[in-house]
Amino acid sequence: MKKAMYSVSLVLMVLLCVLNLAACKQAATDVWKDAIYTEDTELGEGATTLVVEVKAEDKMVTFTIHTDKDVVGDALLEHGLIAGDKDEYGLYVKTVNGILADYDVDRTYWGFYIDGEYAMTGVDATTITEGATYTLERTR
Repeated sequence: MKKAMYSVSLVLMVLLCVLNLAACKQAATDVWKDAIYTEDTELGEGATTLVVEVKAEDKMVTFTIHTDKDVVGDALLEHGLIAGDKDEYGLYVKTVNGILADYDVDRTYWGFYIDGEYAMTGVDATTITEGATYTLERTR
């Protein structure tokens, strides 16, 4: 009898693990459900070209933005690609391309990188350098 109960318990635990993994996979793909753009996109008109990669989970979209703005954040705001909370430290980006990352809600945030290196300034304090690649990555 004990052996049968052990077997049933084991099967139930395996089933719960499988369901949990399926739920995690579903949650991972759901971050893109609110995305404004799901394919590489070119936006704007202007003298400066800005390349921005947006990464979340296992997907990436690249934006090529033509702008007359001097600051990365201003160019992204101009096209509605970012939103967040502004305080004395600058803009805390919570939404990129319609995708939310809120540390207080799910312990995620938007990491900001310049040419693959973690940026030492925020998007609202980073001057655009033509030829650089900027990345916003949803991170845990």
